[in-house]
Amino acid sequence: MPILALAVALGAGMMANAALAAPQTSSSTDHSADAGQAVSDAWITTKVKSELGTTKGVKSMDVTVKTVNGVVTLTGVLATQTDVRKAVAAAKSVKGVQDVDASGLKSKD
Repeated sequence: MPILALAVALGAGMMANAALAAPQTSSSTDHSADAGQAVSDAWITTKVKSELGTTKGVKSMDVTVKTVNGVVTLTGVLATQTDVRKAVAAAKSVKGVQDVDASGLKSKD
């Protein structure tokens, strides 16, 4: 029985500490939406890079991907205009992408 009592006491103590350590919410400053958008943008960037990596003819290492508020910006130089179109299509296929800015993505031909 002493072990059970010790386990209960430790559990209660940890719960009390968790309650004390819980962040206080403030109505004057709420950054949760910003944090959620940053995570979402990072996720989109990762997914776009992954799509580019599996797109035939597109050298993903030649393309820089940046996402802000769901808008993906592609920059770099690819071999052909067809490769540029493939890269844009790959980026647009990712869930959560609002728009693709490929004005900085050029072709060698």
